[in-house]
Amino acid sequence: MRRVTYSMNVSLDGFIVDPTGAIDWSDPDPEVFRHFTDELRRTDVHLLGRRLYETMLYWETADRNESLDAAELEWAALWKALPKVVFSRTLTTVQGTNTRLASGTLAEEIQRLRAEPGGGDIAIGGANLAADAAASDLIDEYRAMVHPVLVGGGTPYFPRHERRVKLELVDSRTFGSRVVHLRHRVVH
Repeated sequence: MRRVTYSMNVSLDGFIVDPTGAIDWSDPDPEVFRHFTDELRRTDVHLLGRRLYETMLYWETADRNESLDAAELEWAALWKALPKVVFSRTLTTVQGTNTRLASGTLAEEIQRLRAEPGGGDIAIGGANLAADAAASDLIDEYRAMVHPVLVGGGTPYFPRHERRVKLELVDSRTFGSRVVHLRHRVVH
């Protein structure tokens, strides 16, 4: 059965965007970018909330940008080929290769995707969507790319539900930029 993973950049004080909505503090260096590319290669489908979907639309046409380097072109090609499911209460259509609006609830979509053949991950992107998945105990792994910065507020990485979730650290890595990747598996 495929794992459901939640992977995002996060500040040391636990936020994925700062109080102004900025994410420039999490711009990856080449080593971190390679890590995210490797993670994308192991993904079979990506579930996105509306805001992250709109942010990631850039990668649908990024290959036309002549200033991109080889690593960015590789990411763009992998992203375009990856099946994507968008969850939104406001959108009626979506753009992009291999992109569709969710036809069911998050739990229904994940149940259907887990039943499909494939060994890659079902990745969740976006704090609100991840919070919904966590509230329904649908996340198997939390993958935090912790940046050495305090942003003082914004959108939290971890959902703020009043429940305990036991985690097991299964991998960690410190990059040259002092960014730390932590991969935790949910213990059921």
